[in-house]
Amino acid sequence: MNNDIKNKNNISKSTKPDPGLQPPSTNNPKIDLSSHPDAVAAGLGTTPSYGAKPASNSEAPGQLGNSTPKAKKPRRSPKQWFKDLSKKQKIAVIVAIVLVLSGASASAYFLTRSEPPAEPQAVQPEPEKPTTVPSKLTGVEVKPAQNKRSITAVMIENSLEARPQSGLGSAGVVFEAIAEGGITRFLALYQTEKPSNIGPVRSVRPYYIDWLQGFDAAVAHAGGSAEGLAKIRNESVKDLDQFANPLAYRRESSRISPHNLYTSTAALDQLKKQKKFTSVEFTSIKRKEESPSNKPKAKSIDFNISSFNYNPHYDYHKKTNSYRRSLAGKPHTDLNTKKQISAKVVVAMVMNYGIAPNGVNSSYNSVGSGKVYIFQDGKVTQGIWKKTASKKQIVFKDKDNKTIELNPGNTWISAVNSAGAVTFK
Repeated sequence: MNNDIKNKNNISKSTKPDPGLQPPSTNNPKIDLSSHPDAVAAGLGTTPSYGAKPASNSEAPGQLGNSTPKAKKPRRSPKQWFKDLSKKQKIAVIVAIVLVLSGASASAYFLTRSEPPAEPQAVQPEPEKPTTVPSKLTGVEVKPAQNKRSITAVMIENSLEARPQSGLGSAGVVFEAIAEGGITRFLALYQTEKPSNIGPVRSVRPYYIDWLQGFDAAVAHAGGSAEGLAKIRNESVKDLDQFANPLAYRRESSRISPHNLYTSTAALDQLKKQKKFTSVEFTSIKRKEESPSNKPKAKSIDFNISSFNYNPHYDYHKKTNSYRRSLAGKPHTDLNTKKQISAKVVVAMVMNYGIAPNGVNSSYNSVGSGKVYIFQDGKVTQGIWKKTASKKQIVFKDKDNKTIELNPGNTWISAVNSAGAVTFK
């Protein structure tokens, strides 16, 4: 032990510290890692630094404090290192490298990639508003504003003294039936057409009210049968009665009363506006495109409604695909235009006819069903007409119960009391 102490003293005396170095503090000695046993064992150690403890007594002789460091192992190249690996180790290393490179490539891609520029969105032009729409009354193409007009119904006389009538040729839909004494009367419906002269205007009957209510129409008339007027009141029909609204009507001096009462769409429009009868809510009769027959089989039509002076006749005109109307053996004309009245569609509805309880006025089963003949395109289609309620629209069905659609254009509908009253060739 004394020798160890002497050696220590000798080391301290012989080894003088570098003047540029400050001796370590004895309070917090620093350990030079180069003197650590593990570093020495690895060939990296040197003589212990200041403040290092001497080797313990357990160290092998010759290694006390100033033992000679081991020689450094030669450093292998990566190639040699890889060559020294086992086959499994080489495979593991290759797989690891591939995974690292793949991950690096993916990371580089996602970090450096730039999103492709968004394709410019094509500006969708606003759909053009339709310039025309099918008329709710006739199916003919009209301006949208015209199709918002409410329907006006006018009772028009058909006695011999009333002919020629004014405005009948402009009506979109016309119903024809007997009023009393075998004399027929018309219910003319208007929407887009605006005749300045309509008449002669006469009284209303209950079955005409059934027909006009299917079109949500206001009705212009001069009084009516007790049953007809009661129906107007009880069913809240849009009433334009001349007796209550005389300013919307006028008397023509060229004709004698009562065949000289006239009105106009302008006067009736003003009256409807005052009464707020401007709605147009109803189910239209189904329409289709025209399809004229190359071989017309219904070129001549006759309805036996009453008598010669009141039984209508129609002749098919192929060029216009319409039917020209005659009464009492001569063309039925409109006083406004001086032209013969024609119709795109002619309809005969078969229904029971009788005399009302007052013994004067006519009576029809206008609500119900019956046989129907529809003439259009030079052809005839037979089927069934149906009307389930006064405010419901008439529908036409064929033998297979499919809706019979009508051509666009003015439509004339006549009530006949039997199928035998309809003839054509």
